[in-house]
Amino acid sequence: MNESSTRRHHAGFLVPDISKQSWYFIVGGSLFAIGSAASIWGFAGANFTNWVCFVGAWFFTTAGLFQLTLSGDATTTASSGQGKALRAEWLAAATQTFGTLLFNVSTTSALTAASVDAEKRFIWNPDAGGSVAFLVSAFFVYVAFYRAQNSLWEPKNPGWWGAHVNMLGCIAFAFSAVGAFILDDGAAKDASLANWGTFIGAICFVLASAVALPGMPWNRQPAHP
Repeated sequence: MNESSTRRHHAGFLVPDISKQSWYFIVGGSLFAIGSAASIWGFAGANFTNWVCFVGAWFFTTAGLFQLTLSGDATTTASSGQGKALRAEWLAAATQTFGTLLFNVSTTSALTAASVDAEKRFIWNPDAGGSVAFLVSAFFVYVAFYRAQNSLWEPKNPGWWGAHVNMLGCIAFAFSAVGAFILDDGAAKDASLANWGTFIGAICFVLASAVALPGMPWNRQPAHP
């Protein structure tokens, strides 16, 4: 293997495809699940949770950027035939990627914030913003699915299951953000809600990403005779 092919081989993990996108979301979601589980069942301290979620957020961001790259053009010809319209697939990817960047800010700040004011500004605010962005993204996933299938009831379609599980994950993250609201004494409004919301949401993102993996039986195209 020459030097050029070696460089291409080592950089392959940065070349977007649906399989890598799904695996990065799975790894990121798994890390968030582990971090929140540590808080729920007390098998590790807050520092462990913060570091695990910090790493998980970067996997989320990488997956989000892959998703945005793979989503195609931002616009398409409007249904009227005149002008351009934003594509729902692109909007879903763009808003989710924006949300992952906000989670990067939140999880990074969780390692460094030294005051209640800093926690409110740099941990909770971007966490809440990221959760809202994920909810908006999940809505655009529904729009994209409906436009592609002309129906919102396609239980035999893996994408239908992925869209619903993804929405459940986004709703759980939203509840987590509500519970994580930082009070004036520095405590979370409802730590249990915050931890369980994160755990359930992370598991949903793992499952939704697994549904999209090309190698799964339900995504394999039947062989033509």
